[in-house]
Amino acid sequence: MIGAGRLLPRLWALPCTLVGLVAAAPVLLAGGSVRRVEGVLEVGLRPLQAGLPRRVRALPFGAITLGHVVIGQSHELLARLRPHEQVHVRQYEQLGALFLLAYPLASLWAWARGGHLYHDNLFERQAEARAHRPARRA
Repeated sequence: MIGAGRLLPRLWALPCTLVGLVAAAPVLLAGGSVRRVEGVLEVGLRPLQAGLPRRVRALPFGAITLGHVVIGQSHELLARLRPHEQVHVRQYEQLGALFLLAYPLASLWAWARGGHLYHDNLFERQAEARAHRPARRA
């Protein structure tokens, strides 16, 4: 059961999660599978699935987060990228559907300032910084 403190952020991100579920359908139809990890649905091709379609291998990213759905090329890659993608989940919880506008605007802002569309995107920089931060001890 989800506590009230976790329910509102999930509802706020729900429109993006629904987009993620629709986007996950082709991966599932191609033989992928779903895992629930830390309250997030991770959708990827099965472990070490042979014959990864060329279209999938050519994607410019290993995983993409849409609300509480993370779609990745493989479950092994999803496991490695989990800390980074979990930061994006939290960003969706904070901004809701506005994240779908804020992310590309952040890329354009980085590019306009002479930076890289991806690496200098504010949201990617946050994800990298937080994903590599040591866990706090209680």
